[in-house]
Amino acid sequence: MKRWLSLGLLMSVAVFSDVGAQPYLPKTDDEVLEVLPARGESWLEVRYLRKQVAAQPNDVEPALALVRRYIELGRAESDPRYFGYAEAALTPWLALAQPSAEVLTLRATLFQNRHEFSSALAYLNRALALQPRVAQAWLTRAAILEVQGQYADALNSCLPLLKLAEPLIGQVCVNSTLSVSGQLDAAYRQLAQATTAAQSAAPPDKQWALTTLAEMAERMGNTDAAEHYYQQALQVQRRNGYLLATYTDYLLDRNRFQDVVELLANDTRADGLLLRLTLAEKALQLPTATAHIDALSARFAASRMRGDTSHQGDEARFLLHLLNQPEPALALAQTNWAVQREPRDARILLEAAVASGRTQQALQPLLTFLAHSKLQDARLQILLEQIRGRV
Repeated sequence: MKRWLSLGLLMSVAVFSDVGAQPYLPKTDDEVLEVLPARGESWLEVRYLRKQVAAQPNDVEPALALVRRYIELGRAESDPRYFGYAEAALTPWLALAQPSAEVLTLRATLFQNRHEFSSALAYLNRALALQPRVAQAWLTRAAILEVQGQYADALNSCLPLLKLAEPLIGQVCVNSTLSVSGQLDAAYRQLAQATTAAQSAAPPDKQWALTTLAEMAERMGNTDAAEHYYQQALQVQRRNGYLLATYTDYLLDRNRFQDVVELLANDTRADGLLLRLTLAEKALQLPTATAHIDALSARFAASRMRGDTSHQGDEARFLLHLLNQPEPALALAQTNWAVQREPRDARILLEAAVASGRTQQALQPLLTFLAHSKLQDARLQILLEQIRGRV
């Protein structure tokens, strides 16, 4: 079992992109255009892995190790370029007549990162048909299905992990799915017990479990427990873009805007983190908010030009809370809901519907889903009560 396995469910973080800019022609061949964020041991490890690939061009294992490391760095740094490097390193092995199950799983992970879920699931099904014991394929499949709101199928993909993966990984997968399908209290207790018992779990696995517990506690309305688990997750010495995004959302809900600014001051490259920083800056009336709003406008426009639809939830939030455009925000939130159905996707759809005054027809698919799935979330319940009060 590779440590990379623990990152599979942390897929709801948005794909981040850089600001679109005019092409720049370097004045000399040795001019440094940009320094990549990989540093310290990460940079040394990448350099070593690249040398291994160059020295063994016909051996798939060094290439897969490099691809996995690029994906880890892409998620940790919220930097899409690493996913491009991963794709380039993987491409030769996809061209084989029969790619291995691991190659297919990694290709699916790259599709997952772009929110191209149908393609990702197709590759995962191919991988599992070749090798049903590839734990990462089951985990990634479960993650995608949970994001899509297909909870029964997601749970069925989690179950093999109870035998194929480390105990904590299987427990997080199973209880994460149960927590959004009507069994929040039981899932929270079970995962808390499993996390406490997993004293020897790898730090990435422990951080993932703690983050999941914090999210569960938030949905239960238990803000003290959420803060406790977020703080424990942050104490793990491992950068995690998803954790930063989720925790700063928690801080924004508590009106702890200065804490958000201090936490994200140097995280302006990632669109999702810049969005959260700008929300806090606007609330504090900081002068930097205006420039950051302009930067986000350019980034979202560039994403649309590329045909990249993975930012729709964040862009809807940008339109509603920073540009005060509820109608376009609602349209984008509805389009986003058709692709992914996490609690945060439900929330921006409800917020946009309330702000626009269009709550009946616009929300019918969401209301049907909530009734069927039995999703429990105290934050959504507040919005639903507002809507009922207007009817």
